[in-house]
Amino acid sequence: MSDVPRITTSAELQAMRRVGRLAARTLALIGSKLAPGVSTGDIDRWVREDTAKHGARPSQLGYHGFPAAVCTSRNEVVCHGIPRDDERLEPGDIINVDITSELHGWHGDTSATFCVGEVSADAKHLVETTRRALQAGLAEVRPGAHLGDLGAAIDALAREAGCSVVTDWGGHGIGRKMHLPPHVAHVGRRGDGLVLREGMTFTIEPMLTLGSPETQVLDDEWTVVTRDGKWSAQFEHTVLVTRRGHELLTLP
Repeated sequence: MSDVPRITTSAELQAMRRVGRLAARTLALIGSKLAPGVSTGDIDRWVREDTAKHGARPSQLGYHGFPAAVCTSRNEVVCHGIPRDDERLEPGDIINVDITSELHGWHGDTSATFCVGEVSADAKHLVETTRRALQAGLAEVRPGAHLGDLGAAIDALAREAGCSVVTDWGGHGIGRKMHLPPHVAHVGRRGDGLVLREGMTFTIEPMLTLGSPETQVLDDEWTVVTRDGKWSAQFEHTVLVTRRGHELLTLP
């Protein structure tokens, strides 16, 4: 329990709010610039420029050797996609942009999946279901709830919509470090797992697929893809447990 990040002072809360808003604003900026022909390398450059403009740094850059400032996960890529100048967005693609910013030693983490032009009905269904799954998980966050409650709500919504929840990857505690305990699974049973307490901060970031939830890591040792090649989507917020419920720290 002592390893779980908790915000206990107003100064800490304000620091987390500032960096969360910064990450959210950068994500919104990137989303406004996405179009066919844009490369994922362009996205990386835009994230570096906007983050530096606000006096912050990309938390992901150099993390365990990660070579970029942002994760760009397109179509069948589940997470941790590495930006490249030779990877260009095409009409009908979906792409998750995952941004984590560090400001004055505090981290804010957020992501969203964007549609590039007109996408198929299946892709649209996947993206909207994943967005709703995040909201279902967030709705469970309050003091006294269990982490299993979040996973149960996310999994139930996904199954009802005919989608699968990736279980190999999940959310995490966040604060003075980008990744801290606890692991936040996106499947679970109600009443199981860590009991939430006021002041805890962590991410909820469900990854859903149109097929099997099984994943594999490519030879670059970062990029995670679905084993069956079906498309995947993800949405993410950093959340604070408050006295009466929760507060989203990554709203622009």
